Amino acid sequence: MKRSLYFIFALAFCSLFVSCTDKKGEATQENADTLSVADNDTTIYGTCGKNTTMHNLELLADNGTTLSFLVNTTVDEEGNTLENAVVGGLLAGDRLAVISQVVDGDTTATKVLNLTTLKGKWVSLDRSFEILDDGDVLSAIQSEKNPYTTWRIHNGHLLLGCDTFDILTLGADTLEIESRKGIYVYKRQY
Repeated sequence: MKRSLYFIFALAFCSLFVSCTDKKGEATQENADTLSVADNDTTIYGTCGKNTTMHNLELLADNGTTLSFLVNTTVDEEGNTLENAVVGGLLAGDRLAVISQVVDGDTTATKVLNLTTLKGKWVSLDRSFEILDDGDVLSAIQSEKNPYTTWRIHNGHLLLGCDTFDILTLGADTLEIESRKGIYVYKRQY
């Protein structure tokens, strides 16, 4: 009888463990902040055009059209930039993801993510991964609890595996992202 109870307990524990493990492509209860695949993605993808300036973005969209956007920048009375819609810089030929809306009759880029700058190897104290062109992520540390395996942009958010992030800072050697769990800072590894 005692052995039967231990066996039932072990079987129940194993089934609970299997049902709670994260499988690629499936969301767990812990990752409830992940955007649903059914949500409409309004992101426009393309290449930064050579006629791009500080306040005007020319995007050679993936569908073959050339689009123009005003770049949304908030400036205080002294001329200091408070908020810039561009994350990762603008360089002709770079791959971009753009979120836009119509403001006062003008099509305005409310968020511009430079995907060329985003790609590459990033490291922190507990994570090391490489963002690749094809939506894959290579994790360098095999002992990570939940290594990132995929990435994509969805409505201006970065989806890494099952986690959803806002990109706060993206530079030549710094990536700062935020989720509901906190802010994470990475350094580019060359």
